[in-house]
Amino acid sequence: QVQLAESGGELVQAGGSLRLSCAASGRTFSSYVMGWFRQAPGKEREFVAAITWHGGNRYYADFVKGRFTISRDNAKNTVTLQMNNLKPEDTALYCCAASSYNSNWGDPRRYAYWGQGTQVTVSP
Repeated sequence: QVQLAESGGELVQAGGSLRLSCAASGRTFSSYVMGWFRQAPGKEREFVAAITWHGGNRYYADFVKGRFTISRDNAKNTVTLQMNNLKPEDTALYCCAASSYNSNWGDPRRYAYWGQGTQVTVSP
């Protein structure tokens, strides 16, 4: 069992930066691939980024490459999403999730545990 809690979302102007954090409970954090997803009103949930168990591999959606960076600290049971050069279309509820699968981390069905999310709003 893993419980996840996100923080760091807020209102920011276009071009600004935010750092989202996800704190996980449990002693098995390093056994999960961690991902970030987002969902805007009226839209489906979409994959943002994922990081493997010890941070050896990172995966990004095309629309965030070069702007967002995912990282994790297994000693602190946290995963972060550094978001730079934010755009109004990045406005969404951002959720972190934990997966015990070893592939296809862009599919939300691969994630068994989800946080409640943190709201990011980017003004023009």
